[in-house]
Amino acid sequence: MKITRSGATPSARGPAEYFTGTVRLDPLFAAEEPGRVGGAHVTFEPGARTAWHTHPAGQTLIVTFGRGRVQRVGGPIEEISAGDVVWFPAGEKHWHGAAPDTAMSHIAIQESIDGTPVTWLEQVTEADYLG
Repeated sequence: MKITRSGATPSARGPAEYFTGTVRLDPLFAAEEPGRVGGAHVTFEPGARTAWHTHPAGQTLIVTFGRGRVQRVGGPIEEISAGDVVWFPAGEKHWHGAAPDTAMSHIAIQESIDGTPVTWLEQVTEADYLG
């Protein structure tokens, strides 16, 4: 058994190469061999969002606070709010973030394949974000 105490892992700012706006990353857990699953609590200030990206084994988001937006390539922007659960299948190009006027937090859970949990792509433009 392993207990990781709240606050044991420092918060980090989401890097500008992968995020637009103010984003805070709070690691929750990392896979230990032979496991592959990791998770983080991610907080987006209003208008903040990820870049387009994919996950080799998919990703689950559990919205814990506020209102946000998600979009898969070729699909419409979908509104999400606290209590919603979002699943992106393996390899599906997508982005997620806060609504324009409301912050949003979610728990992000994904598996690593060959040590890689995510492949980052281009930034989401302001025009695409606003729909």
